[in-house]
Amino acid sequence: MSVTGRVYVAGHAGLVGSAFVRRLSGRADVTLLTATRQELDLTDARAVSAWLRRERPDVVVMSAGRVGGINANTQQPAEFIYENLMIEANLIHGAWQAGVGRVLNFGSACMYPKDGPQPMRPEQLMTGPMEPTSQPYALAKLAGLAMAEAYARQYGARVTTVIPCALFGPGDNFDPDTAHVISGLIRKFHEARVGQAAHVALWGTGRPRREFLYVNDLVDACELALEPAPAQPINIGSGASVAIRDLAEQVRDVVGFSGQIEWITTRPDGPLEKLLDSEAIRALGWTPTTPLRDGLRRTYEWFLEHDARTEAACASS
Repeated sequence: MSVTGRVYVAGHAGLVGSAFVRRLSGRADVTLLTATRQELDLTDARAVSAWLRRERPDVVVMSAGRVGGINANTQQPAEFIYENLMIEANLIHGAWQAGVGRVLNFGSACMYPKDGPQPMRPEQLMTGPMEPTSQPYALAKLAGLAMAEAYARQYGARVTTVIPCALFGPGDNFDPDTAHVISGLIRKFHEARVGQAAHVALWGTGRPRREFLYVNDLVDACELALEPAPAQPINIGSGASVAIRDLAEQVRDVVGFSGQIEWITTRPDGPLEKLLDSEAIRALGWTPTTPLRDGLRRTYEWFLEHDARTEAACASS
């Protein structure tokens, strides 16, 4: 494995960060470094620079940032662009100042043009307008990629940028106001089942197709991607898309909700198709190992075990 030495996982409590923590914890060749938001404000450049100089990590995993679904991006565009810009700038610049050997930067599939050809390839980046609902977040991620490439070109910094498809798994955010697709569906169907609701209302038509990847498979891919220090970003996707309508039915079955699904067709769908071309990471020997339904089941099991509001709801039902 390429991730060894002193490894700082920024955003260690989030979906991606917690997956890295689970993978790296207890390994004899890794000293795991983490810091809570109270211990280190990643939007504070001086604090980040001082912390990195003091702790001297060999690898920085940039899994911190503000993330969310369509509703959160629409309601808080300023926070999405500001916080992600500051975190990326401070970590990349601070890592260079501290002499960090390797940095793993995360992009997003929403960086690609809204109406670009499928599957999406890195050379398509910045060739057309992005989906309006996620544009501030996408622009921040594009700026992070540009900064990574600039520091590599000017200073020889070894910053690898990976662009994953939509992720899910243990440690995800299940807040109904800010959750992504799968975690939001799990929350909705679970609460409907506990409350014995007759139906669940979902946004859009259900026709758009999306690509999903279980977060543990992402960590496997990232460890491979760090090794060659590629010159351009690397897509990481499952290679298969699923219609949101079909996904919702699978989540409903996993949760055990027996009611109906009602689609609010006046709400936005977003792009009709989003699929990444992941040939580069597959050429390094990676392939995802977690089928979608297995990942959904594991994610729901984690949700039942860890979510305090779920426990309270179950106890009172």
